[in-house]
Amino acid sequence: MQWSDAIGKPHRRYPGQPRIVSLVPSLTELLVDLGLAAALVGRTGFCIHPRDVVRRLPKVGGTKGFDRDKLRALQPTHVLVNVDENRREEVEALRDFVPHLIVTHPLAARDNLDLYRLLGGVFDRQAQAAALTARFEREWLALTTLAGALPRQRVLYLIWQQPWMTVARDTYISRLLAAAGWDTLPAESSRRYPEVDLPAAAAQAEIVFLSSEPYPFREPHRRRLADQLTRLWPDTQTLLIDGEMLSWYGSRAIAGLAYLRHRRTELAKSARN
Repeated sequence: MQWSDAIGKPHRRYPGQPRIVSLVPSLTELLVDLGLAAALVGRTGFCIHPRDVVRRLPKVGGTKGFDRDKLRALQPTHVLVNVDENRREEVEALRDFVPHLIVTHPLAARDNLDLYRLLGGVFDRQAQAAALTARFEREWLALTTLAGALPRQRVLYLIWQQPWMTVARDTYISRLLAAAGWDTLPAESSRRYPEVDLPAAAAQAEIVFLSSEPYPFREPHRRRLADQLTRLWPDTQTLLIDGEMLSWYGSRAIAGLAYLRHRRTELAKSARN
């Protein structure tokens, strides 16, 4: 049996003991949750979960600009990469000495199911992948059922300031928010992470979310922005949101679905009070 990665390359079950380097934080966490902690031999400095596992793993640099020589010295059988998070030319240079490059590119929440099957199949962890799939489906049903019972809302999801930047609707983050009944602004964009004119964009939004990553928005940022926006639009809420829960895929997506359900429930209750 074989499974295809994001670029259509087929992969078969690896018959030996794999030595895996993950260049993607979400995938590092997923490998551990699939029971593959012992097979991990390297990671990036951004691979921070779960801490008790990754702290023992050698770092090869960042998701971009990683150290090719350090990676080669780890003698990996497999390197896991992502279309958005790693530079294509740096990944291509690994083909000289890495037997198996697995390319990922989840664009929507349900793409995680293919990701579980791919890695579970290649590394003989089908039972663990099936368990993750079942957990995902339960959380997906709970979230989408809740969202279907509530009015949809327009939200502005800010990921950066100076300039202010948001997410377009063809991104993983926006599609996950849409599953919770939150439609991101702008409705159309030629760029996946567009700059926005904050007053104009916020004027259309019922909620302005400040993400905890990549820009580390914190409570002081929220208070300052809320003061500015509520003077113009008193009904607009300005709230912090956990960026990891919205942008990390893999096994973290399951927690992300539950997180969104709880946030949606809390806000719906507060609106009724």
